[in-house]
Amino acid sequence: MAKDVLCEVNSCRHWAQENKCSASSIYIVSHTSKDEVRQSAETDCKTFEVK
Repeated sequence: MAKDVLCEVNSCRHWAQENKCSASSIYIVSHTSKDEVRQSAETDCKTFEVK
């Protein structure tokens, strides 16, 4: 598991100084109907919450 999760979305409730994510877990989903995701643009972070 990654030691540090970085995030530049400072409007998220889980954003912390130095672009760290303070969420206790991260949930990322595919938003494409393809069987296999090949680009980050085909994913979404469902952990995001507005501050």
